[in-house]
Amino acid sequence: MNRIAESELIINSRGAVYHLNCRPEEIANTIITVGDPDRVKEVSKHFDKIEFKNNHREFVTHTGLVGKKRISCVSTGIGPDNIDIVLNELDALVNIDFTTRLVKDKITCLNIIRFGTSGSLQKEIPVDSFVASTHGLGLDNLMHFYRMQNNEEEKQLMHAFVTHTQLSNGKVAPYISMASPALLKHFTNGYHAGITVTCPGFYGPQGRVLRLGLGYPQLIDNLTNFSFGNHRITNFEMETSAIYGLGKILGHHCLSLSAIVANRISKQFSANGELAVENLIKRSLQVIADSSI
Repeated sequence: MNRIAESELIINSRGAVYHLNCRPEEIANTIITVGDPDRVKEVSKHFDKIEFKNNHREFVTHTGLVGKKRISCVSTGIGPDNIDIVLNELDALVNIDFTTRLVKDKITCLNIIRFGTSGSLQKEIPVDSFVASTHGLGLDNLMHFYRMQNNEEEKQLMHAFVTHTQLSNGKVAPYISMASPALLKHFTNGYHAGITVTCPGFYGPQGRVLRLGLGYPQLIDNLTNFSFGNHRITNFEMETSAIYGLGKILGHHCLSLSAIVANRISKQFSANGELAVENLIKRSLQVIADSSI
């Protein structure tokens, strides 16, 4: 087994991983990720006890207890590139010995659950509702830098998607990864289920027109109209596919939960997006506390 060099895994002077600035004992095995650093305190205010608080750049971490369950909430910032940092460093915290710089013999499997906001791509999934993502379908390029294998269902879904959208033309190369069934089964009551598309930007990549023309003007229609068996695209955002893809190949259980703050078909935006997120946090934390997660 090869020692991991100092340039590849950066550990700072207090023995913490570089970007998150956390030591192994400062994170739990159940992780909630949020994009917005200010949202971490909105999650941890529901903890019964907070053991640890830390912030470095856009990465804020609070670790504490909900009942007897130890949970960490970590902000990622926006986008798949930040997910690359957070997922790899969370994995390093539990699966690499920081003293020897060797991968541990016994690998720890984390439960990683995203609490985020999203835009609905189906008229009947209204603002202020919740979505549990069965799959993350990436229009970004992050997972093309890693070796990832799809199961047969994922291969069939991807073939149907690129045939339907004609996106795989050299400029965009979509990829897909599924949620952890072990986590998804707990989030069925009160959550819509479907494929979540992850975009590498908020404006053009999500079909918004301000002053610039679009390279894919039919994108939203193509996403909304796609179906494969019982699968359809419910929503899109900017992190899920990266979490699912990296989580899968690292051996972690991952799930993305979204509060719908916009409906791109009915052109509606939530009158109180903060309340929608608060409701998602409270409901989902209760599920985590009451389940075997």
